[in-house]
Amino acid sequence: MTAAPLEMEAVTKRFGFFTAVKDLSLSVPQGSITGFLGPNGAGKSTSLRMALGVLSPDEGRVSLFGGPPDIASLRRVGFLPEERGLYKKMSPRAIISYFGRLKGMSAGESRDRADELLERMGLAEFGRSRISKLSKGMAQKVQILSALAHRPDFLILDEPFSGLDPVNQQGLEDMIIEEHKRGATILFSTHVMEHAERLCDSIVMMARGRKVFDGTLDEAFGALGRAALIGVTEGFDLQAALAPKGFVDVERQGDVWRVSLPTGLGEQDALRAAIDAGAPITSFRPEDAKLRDVFVSLVSEAEAEDLRQSLAGQTKVEAA
Repeated sequence: MTAAPLEMEAVTKRFGFFTAVKDLSLSVPQGSITGFLGPNGAGKSTSLRMALGVLSPDEGRVSLFGGPPDIASLRRVGFLPEERGLYKKMSPRAIISYFGRLKGMSAGESRDRADELLERMGLAEFGRSRISKLSKGMAQKVQILSALAHRPDFLILDEPFSGLDPVNQQGLEDMIIEEHKRGATILFSTHVMEHAERLCDSIVMMARGRKVFDGTLDEAFGALGRAALIGVTEGFDLQAALAPKGFVDVERQGDVWRVSLPTGLGEQDALRAAIDAGAPITSFRPEDAKLRDVFVSLVSEAEAEDLRQSLAGQTKVEAA
């Protein structure tokens, strides 16, 4: 069986007294598009640097294509760092070609590949301009193309959509899909949930240096719980009407009531129960699950748990 492009097992990284990543385990399946999600400061970039061998974990194990990161395995990786950096006096064509040669391409092959990528991203006319003459968005695209130059088996993108306008964000999404169809495994970090919703097979969520979720999008939506939104004539207490029928988590949200669905019951069961209870229904629809809602819920739970642990620690100290 082919080894997963990336596996991390119980990885922890500290900087002095600060723990940036704590006990992180994950596996990026071959051929997948995996979203690495979390708010700023969650530990995403530190984790990616450990995946590439830029940083060594204080605890745990990192495996890249079945072994520790080394020159051979890193040649199979294309990496876009969060901190962008290009040689300002070089041209886009020269930079892309240079990165291709660093990954083992010949001079002629790397120049042909640079021309191909610049054409693909609408930058052909700027191929021989200095980077210093380009807009921030154009320079960002050149940085992305540099990561693709050698047709990597595994593409790691750290906040790739940052700094791009909506049109260029869509262009990058299209390029990620094309690279995936070519056969590349892709891992990208982001705090913008909409990109992950559209692109990912699976997601890993981080908060305060810890993993809070690892699974498919459907599993993420299931973690939040399903619900139905039912509008009734003002004055009718839907919560009291549905409680005897097994729907105990019912709350009013503006003009409608949100009815959480217990295990084994669906939206139509909630609607039928409301009708049987004589509710004067004015509207009904299943709640559209959003990854942003899952994210906020899990991150809030992680922060609350950290607060509980901190308060418990303070109590122990005071008692001592």
